[in-house]
Amino acid sequence: MRAEPTVEKNGARTGLLAGLTEYVKDVRVEMTKVSWPPRAELRESTIVVIVMVVIVSIFIGIVDRGLSFAFESLIRLLG
Repeated sequence: MRAEPTVEKNGARTGLLAGLTEYVKDVRVEMTKVSWPPRAELRESTIVVIVMVVIVSIFIGIVDRGLSFAFESLIRLLG
């Protein structure tokens, strides 16, 4: 069963506020456990991701143009 939040006179939900506070505390604790990469490694990984996005975008663009040309030619041939 799910417990309903209690409502004070001003309409604030104390259960929601307490839950949010607990969540933020948990996030702060977990963020201290994260193993952050060194700045150089982060920069290299970012460059690799950007280069791969450009390469895949070019590939998808070429395939799109080729398929568009093929379908237009097929429509002209049949139509």
